[in-house]
Amino acid sequence: MRIKKLVSRLVRKYQTRDPFEMIKGMNVILVHYPLEGVRGFYQYFQRNHIIYLDERLTEAEQRFVLAHELGHLFLHKKANAIFMDSRTQFNTDKYEREADTFAMELLVPDSVIFEHPDLTIGQLARLTGYAEELLKNKEFFTAN
Repeated sequence: MRIKKLVSRLVRKYQTRDPFEMIKGMNVILVHYPLEGVRGFYQYFQRNHIIYLDERLTEAEQRFVLAHELGHLFLHKKANAIFMDSRTQFNTDKYEREADTFAMELLVPDSVIFEHPDLTIGQLARLTGYAEELLKNKEFFTAN
């Protein structure tokens, strides 16, 4: 529930669920660049929040990746996941799952689920445009 509460607080503060609109009110440097092997990543460097997005992604993919990277910003600010992933044996799956949960809480409000109580998670996935596995990260499904 902590991620859901954090997202609710951020949505109230920034008055939007659009991550591109949200970062306008934040101290975040957004870099569009043709990335190889990753769709995006977050870096905290010299007290700057930097999010890199692969410029070749569709707008919908960029929206999800940006929301995911914002999850890292708010949940894992000091964790250097790129270093941990490439230089250590530390398992970063928990961080990635939490960032996915953050993205789904931000991009898919519970109201969408409440408005369609008869839909399966597969149908909700088609409705929202996000994969079932991503939707299953929503705290709505993990708490029920």
